[in-house]
Amino acid sequence: MSIRIETNNCIGCGRCTDVCPGNLLFLRDHKATIRDARDCWGCTACVKECPRNAIFFTLEATLGGAGGKLFAHDSADELTWELQLADGTEQRITVNKKQANAY
Repeated sequence: MSIRIETNNCIGCGRCTDVCPGNLLFLRDHKATIRDARDCWGCTACVKECPRNAIFFTLEATLGGAGGKLFAHDSADELTWELQLADGTEQRITVNKKQANAY
């Protein structure tokens, strides 16, 4: 997977730059920018932190093909992953944060 940023959706809040463990994101002209997507670790911290779904992962062919996107919607109690496939279909996976590590 590879990170992408839709600058039209970015509000320049800088939350993504604060959480990136690789220090790969920065603001340029009040928009999130990545230094080099090939250096991204795929930790999804920025995807989960972005309040406007401006940051997402593009998917490999085995995960939906060209044009597929993976977004996250984060709230206090739940994390919802939204998978938008190239053919227009969508899937959602919701994780209860309080029970995520319960075995």
